[in-house]
Amino acid sequence: MTAIIAARSRNNVIGRNGMIPWRIKGEQKQFRELTTGNTVIMGRRTYEEIGHPLPDRMNIIVSGTMVLDGENIVSARSLGEALEKAEKYAPGRDIYIAGGYGLFREALPIADKLFLTEVDIVIDDGDTFFPEFDRDDYILTVGETVGGDISYTRTCYTRKK
Repeated sequence: MTAIIAARSRNNVIGRNGMIPWRIKGEQKQFRELTTGNTVIMGRRTYEEIGHPLPDRMNIIVSGTMVLDGENIVSARSLGEALEKAEKYAPGRDIYIAGGYGLFREALPIADKLFLTEVDIVIDDGDTFFPEFDRDDYILTVGETVGGDISYTRTCYTRKK
């Protein structure tokens, strides 16, 4: 399975100044649960925001300039090359595309699922947005909603066959 995994605000913001524009306790729990033991593909800027390879999963960083080759981390020059390396270094594992915008946009036509955390906040000064997609191409499953100062809802869009 190839999936996109992201969190977005009510107005579709996924980033501001190269960072996720919110910090909500527990919001990234689903990310850890789904990606652990699998493969995560992310762009260089997303990787730099995290600052280190994610533990217990294969990390593939898409970059035209960064070269990485270590335990559970390699670089690729394109999404296509990253998908090939995922099959080479972690065959049979699920693949999660974790950002940023360019990789999300490129992966939309091939993603089997979109795991989107819908954060109940409007970010007026966001500068990076989740790409538009045709919701009619998917079956929507709404998961748990978690309350608090800022609530969020887990959703999964599964591509129709």
